[in-house]
Amino acid sequence: MEYLAIACQIIVGLGILNVWVLRFKKPSPYRGGQAINMTEEFAAYGLPAWSVALVGVIKVSAAIGLLVGLFIPQAVLPSSLVLAFLMLGAVAWHMKIKDPPAKSMPAATILLLTAFLAFYSNTLQI
Repeated sequence: MEYLAIACQIIVGLGILNVWVLRFKKPSPYRGGQAINMTEEFAAYGLPAWSVALVGVIKVSAAIGLLVGLFIPQAVLPSSLVLAFLMLGAVAWHMKIKDPPAKSMPAATILLLTAFLAFYSNTLQI
């Protein structure tokens, strides 16, 4: 189970960094509505422009927290809870604008992985 948790930390951490750092301005079939980039996606959800930076800083920080958690396990629980909460919101926004279910699959997958990490890391700390 420990190896599964490590794999999840790496997959989620690097995946979030990929989306928010390397692919921020690039198109993706999973972007909400007809958005081409991250800024347009947030606009499609009806969110203010400043929320892109706020969510980005939180997601990148939490992703780094998961990777730091490979060496400092206490970082995994708060990082995974923050990301799970944000991914729940992402799935909800996709539903709100009536995106096809496939567009919310990455967010739903990360939600499940971070929920697993939160549960797993919490059981280690008890």
